[in-house]
Amino acid sequence: MSLILALRRLARAALSEIAPLLAFGGACLLGLVFLDFAEDLHEGETFAFDKAILLAVRGGTRNGTPIGPHWLVHSAIELTSLGGTSVLSLVTVGAVGFLLITRRWKAAGWLLVAVCGGALLTTLVKDFIGRARPDVVLHLVKVTNPSFPSGHAAISAATYLTIAALLTSVSEQGAVRGYLLGSAIFLTLMIGATRIYLGVHWPSDVLAGWCLGAAWALLCWLVARFLRRTGRIEGVS
Repeated sequence: MSLILALRRLARAALSEIAPLLAFGGACLLGLVFLDFAEDLHEGETFAFDKAILLAVRGGTRNGTPIGPHWLVHSAIELTSLGGTSVLSLVTVGAVGFLLITRRWKAAGWLLVAVCGGALLTTLVKDFIGRARPDVVLHLVKVTNPSFPSGHAAISAATYLTIAALLTSVSEQGAVRGYLLGSAIFLTLMIGATRIYLGVHWPSDVLAGWCLGAAWALLCWLVARFLRRTGRIEGVS
């Protein structure tokens, strides 16, 4: 048993050293994929792909009813709000409050900076690129701002993944950490999928949003890890 425990500790130590390299590499890769989407968008290479998926979701016609049971549209409208500004703000406030009552003052401040930074970055990119919303299908919810990247996909990824990464510091159990991160990933994927289903985003908008938000979350985790190791914030894994 002692040998098994020693091997487990060795594996954890090795993973702890490798994790930052993997996170940095993942952030760079996701950033490159995002830039590739932006370049393809400029050259018009994603239109056929985007149009085919949006029409497939609507049964092949512009005015068609989205595929799936009748209640799915209503559920999608409710679920997509999980990536809206109001809900994300409440979730962020709740997470910040949790860190504050557990006396992680600086970690709470960093979480607030990270989430607000991700939202600001997404907004700036959307305004700079200025892609029009899909016009090949009807929109099932009201939208007004530019389309690329999907703000719901990008900001929900940046918010939920960053919160999950910071909150994993409250437990040493791998199952708890896995649950938090798994839940964040599931929410992010579900929110992005609803934007396509409701016809308010091109699929490439959502894919690019996921890439941008996840890359931001990984970079924020790397910074938080560095700050923890230098004693500038508390208990962030």
